[in-house]
Amino acid sequence: MDTNKVIIAGKIKNELEFSHSIYGEAFYNTYIEISRLSDIKDVLPISVSERLIQGKKLKVGDYVSVEGQLRSYNKMINGNNKLVLLIFVKELELISSREEIENPNQIYLDGFICKSPSYRTTPFGREITDLLVAVNRPYNKSDYIPCIAWGRNARFCGNLKIGQHLNLWGRIQSREYQKKYPTGEIVNKVAYEVSISKMELLNEKEVQDQETV
Repeated sequence: MDTNKVIIAGKIKNELEFSHSIYGEAFYNTYIEISRLSDIKDVLPISVSERLIQGKKLKVGDYVSVEGQLRSYNKMINGNNKLVLLIFVKELELISSREEIENPNQIYLDGFICKSPSYRTTPFGREITDLLVAVNRPYNKSDYIPCIAWGRNARFCGNLKIGQHLNLWGRIQSREYQKKYPTGEIVNKVAYEVSISKMELLNEKEVQDQETV
């Protein structure tokens, strides 16, 4: 079973930009804009192989549906190690509009708590818990996915321990914020995280039962 599955549908926001090449296969990056029901737009980064877009003549404004995984990697930026997230595309299709997809922003993760959860309340009394979930993939690699839980899920997640096993469902959101540096410079930045809508905690017995089915 896939432990990391993303399905999104939206509009291409930027021209495709060459990223890198592995064993002669070129990869390109761009952003997909997805509208929420509230009309807020999430703008999410994707990485796609030239082999998936060959002959499609993708351009800004085109609507696409994408299946893939939310992956993380570390990148040195100004001497600091930064966790970078993007959607690694496995399938991509042109569509006439995002309305062709009933739910245009979905993610499922099967992973483990790898950092003590951080529970807090907003000035308006809304409960939030930040999680960092490690999701294993082949070749002894893992992706580290920032997640955020709300309300009763936030209260539940606030008591979780490092190493506990979770299944969770939700959507990927982009969030703009400002960072102030010691020099006084203020820089606008964007964070990506999974907003959890549903989750379940697995114990060792349940995992063993699943493996023997």
